[in-house]
Amino acid sequence: MTPKPFTPPVDFKRTPSAAFGAVKAGVCTVLLAGSSLGYALDFGPDGMFSLTGFAEGTTTAQSNYCLNCQVANKNTSKQLQAADAIIPGKSYSFATLTNWQVQPYLGAKRRLGQGYEISATLSQRYRQGTVNGNLEETRYAEFVDIPDYWYEKNVALSHEDIGSVRVGAMTTRGWSVADYPYGGNLGLAEAWGASGAGYGMLANAIRLGSRPLDVAEGNLFLELTYDRGNTNFKRLRPSFFELYGQYSKGDLVLDTVVQHATNGNAGAWGHAPFSSVTPFVDDDSYVGTDGSKFGETHQSIVMAMARYQVNAKVEVSGGIRHNQWSGANVVFNPATKWTSGFNVDYSNPFATSHPGYSASSIDAMLGARYRDGPWTYLVGMVYLGAAETRNPSDRGQGNSAIFGTLGARYALARGLELSGTAAMVHYGKQGLSPMSMPGNASFSNVDSRVTRDGYWITLGMLYSF
Repeated sequence: MTPKPFTPPVDFKRTPSAAFGAVKAGVCTVLLAGSSLGYALDFGPDGMFSLTGFAEGTTTAQSNYCLNCQVANKNTSKQLQAADAIIPGKSYSFATLTNWQVQPYLGAKRRLGQGYEISATLSQRYRQGTVNGNLEETRYAEFVDIPDYWYEKNVALSHEDIGSVRVGAMTTRGWSVADYPYGGNLGLAEAWGASGAGYGMLANAIRLGSRPLDVAEGNLFLELTYDRGNTNFKRLRPSFFELYGQYSKGDLVLDTVVQHATNGNAGAWGHAPFSSVTPFVDDDSYVGTDGSKFGETHQSIVMAMARYQVNAKVEVSGGIRHNQWSGANVVFNPATKWTSGFNVDYSNPFATSHPGYSASSIDAMLGARYRDGPWTYLVGMVYLGAAETRNPSDRGQGNSAIFGTLGARYALARGLELSGTAAMVHYGKQGLSPMSMPGNASFSNVDSRVTRDGYWITLGMLYSF
C-alpha cells in the first residue's frame, strides 16, 4: 500500500455538510442513550465481531481568539517566513467554539487453536467544529479527521506464549499512549500528545510485540514497529522505527518510547502521519535551475512517562520528552507547488537559498487526579521548552509555553461522562511559538504572535461504548 499525499494542518472555512448533521444527530442520540448502551457490541458467529468506540461533544468559551490574523494565506506553513506577519490592527477577542468527534472501532478475532489467534481492527475518526456558529476547524477541511489515513486498518497474529505480529495502518505509541491515558486524563491530550518531533499515524507498518515478561517482580512488555512510508520515493527513501516498552509493578506503570524517522515530512506535530519528505513523488527527483533539490530529513523523540496509584483515590502522572530535528532547507518545486523548510535561516535577504538548522528541545508533563465516587477532579500542566539551535534567525527557538488545566468529570451513567475544564496558556514571550508546536496558535487557539496569555472553559460530554 502506498500512502496518499498528506498536507500539514491548516485553518479553513467550509459550509455545513449533510454528513456533519447526521453525525451530530447521531452523537446526540448516543449521548442521551445513557446506561443502556454503555458497553461494547459483540455479534457474529461466537461473538467474532465487536464494535467499540467513543463519541464526544464539547463547547468552549475562549478568550484572546484572533480569527484570520495572518497576512499570508492560512495554508502557509509556520516554517516559511511568509507566514510570520500579522495583519496590522488585528486584535484578539472572545469566541465560542464547539466540536463533535466520533470514532468507532470494528474488531474481529478468531482462535486458531494451539494458542494462536488471528484478529483485525478497522477504525476512523470523524470530526468538525464551529467558531462563533460558523464551521471553522483549526486543523482540516475534511470530515475525516486526517484525510486519506486510517487510525487502524490492520491484521494481527498472536500466540499467548510467543507474542504478536501486526501489519497495516495503525497509530504510534509515541502519540497514542501520550494522548491517552496521560494527556487525555488531564485535559491535555493535544498539548502533550500532539506536540514535539514525533509522528502519530502509520500506513505501511509492521509491529512485533512480546509476550508479558517477568522482570524484577513486575511485568515488562516490549514492542518494535517499522514503517517504510511512501515506497515510490527512491532517493529520499523513508523509514520509521519505534521501540516501545511498558513496565508495571503493583500500582506503578512506566511507559517509554523511542522514535527515529528518516525522510518524513519535517514538522513538530506529534499526531502527524509518517509518509515521505513531501506528498509528491515528483519531488524525489526534482532539481531546480540553481541545483537545489529536496534534502534528507531526520526527526526523533525519546520519551518516558509514568503513572502511580498513590491510593484508591489519588493518581499522579508525569512525563518528559527529548525532541531532535535535523532541519530542512527551503526548496520550492513549481510543478508540485510544494515548499519544504524547517528551522530555516532567513537572515540573509539576498541569499538564493535558505538553509535549515538542526535543533533539539525538552518538553514535560505533570498532573494528578482525585476520585471521589462518580466524581474525578484533575489538575495538569505541560511545558514546551525553548530549543537549542545554531540558527541565527528567530524561528521560535527562544520561546516556551506552559499549558495548565483544572477540571472535574462526573460519571453520569455507564459509559457516559460529563466534564468541565478551565485551562490556560502562557508563552515565554510574544512572537513565533515554541519549536514543539506545529502552528502559532496550536492546542489553544491563542496565537503567540498576538498575546502571551489566553484562557478558556470547556464543557463536554463523552460517551464510550
